[in-house]
Parts: sequence; structure tokens; C-alpha cells
Amino acid sequence: MTGPARLKRSSLAFAIIAACGAVFALACGPDMVEIAIETPIQPKMDVSPFQRVLVIGFVAGGSEDVDANQETVRLLRSQLRTKSSLKVIDADILQLIEIAKEQSPTDKASQTLALPKDIKEEKDLEPYERLFANTAYWKRIGEEFQNPLIVTGTVLFSSRTTSGFVQRDQETYDSLGRRIVRPVRQYMERKGFILRPKFVFIDGRTGATMYSESYREEVMYNAQQNTPALSSYFELMDRLVPNFLSALSSQKIRGTRVLLK
Repeated sequence: MTGPARLKRSSLAFAIIAACGAVFALACGPDMVEIAIETPIQPKMDVSPFQRVLVIGFVAGGSEDVDANQETVRLLRSQLRTKSSLKVIDADILQLIEIAKEQSPTDKASQTLALPKDIKEEKDLEPYERLFANTAYWKRIGEEFQNPLIVTGTVLFSSRTTSGFVQRDQETYDSLGRRIVRPVRQYMERKGFILRPKFVFIDGRTGATMYSESYREEVMYNAQQNTPALSSYFELMDRLVPNFLSALSSQKIRGTRVLLK
């Protein structure tokens, strides 16, 4: 009976000593070493049956200052050329809005089947979703391009304005010249953009959807700051591209870990 009790007391004593040592080391200001680490992320779907990928086009809307269909296709093709083992197919970019209208039933009395003329909000994209369920259409596209993995979807890039209190750090110096940083709340008018893409991956052999995922990113600026819409679009897409690529192939997230010497 005394063995386990003695062992438990010894373990507790060792833990206390170790904790005291750690506190002492921190008090003395230990040297810290920052080590770069990489965390692998497995792909979200199996693309091994494919050798080629076709980014064909998107149902896009929102700001008229950016052609989100053209820009998204070009950007994703460029990323896939350098960061994917799949061969990227160069093809004309499809205007999927017009194709969806051609496929839409001609019954004008049916409001549920009507396609919005202008796409300004997320709800305007919903009627276009049936385009991605048309397996016969996508199978024909796949046969035309030798059964690749097809990338399509929707992209909504829209402007946004808002106002309210925001918290920011205010830097001051005291009478001794010491720097002091205090959080302050300030009423501000802000403007920016929201990017809402949905990537749909279709099996070119069958026309069936293999995987889809939606994202949302936002960037806001001071109302007096004049930032071009296209620059904001690329800034937001830079945040999303790693997620897009992680669906196709294993990726590595880079970070750091701090160790004490």
C-alpha cells in the first residue's frame, strides 16, 4: 500500500519542482526559438482518375467593375498550372448565365423557374443551381475534352458600405517618453467588398458532381481610401486559393512554434 502512495508523492514533488523551475526560467527571461513547421492537409476528394482539369466558367454577378467569371477562371487556371499535377486545359471561357437561360424551361408563368436578369445577391444565384445538376450537359462537355475533372460554380463579388464603432490601438507617450498603447473605440464609415464563391467539381466522365464547397471573405477600408475593385478581388482570392487547391491535392500549411532554449 505504501509503494503507490510514495510514488504518487514523488511524482507530485517532481511536478512542483518542475513548475518552480519553469517559473524561475521565465522570470529570468529565457531565450525563445521560433521554429517553422508545416502541417499536411489531405485532399478533400480523389482526383487520381484524372490527368486533366478544365476550369470552364462560373455563374457570376455583383459588382460591374470586375468580370468575376473571366478573372476567376484565369486565376484558378494559373494556380493549377504551378501547384497541381493535373494538366490544365486551355479552352474558351463559357458564359454560363447564357447557357443556363438556354436550358431554362420556356414557361414564363412559372416564377420558380425564372432566372434573375441581374445577379446582385446570393438568392439571385439559387435558380442557377440546377445547371450544375444537369449531368447530361456536363457529360457532353467532358466527352468534348477527353473526360477531365471539370471546375465550375458561382462567384458573387459585391461592394459593401457600413458605419459604426470600431476598436483600434491608439499610441501615446507619457512624460518619461515611454510608449503606451490603449484600445479606443471610434465611429467610422467604411467601405469594401465581399467575395462569395462556390466551387463545384464535376466528373467529366459521368457529368455528376463530385464535391462542392462555398466560401465567404470580406475586406473593409476607411471610407476615404480609394481601393480599386479588382485589387480587392485579388486580395480576397489570395485568401481562398489554398482552400481551393486543398480539394485537389495535399497541401501544407506553414506556421511557427516557439520553443524555449
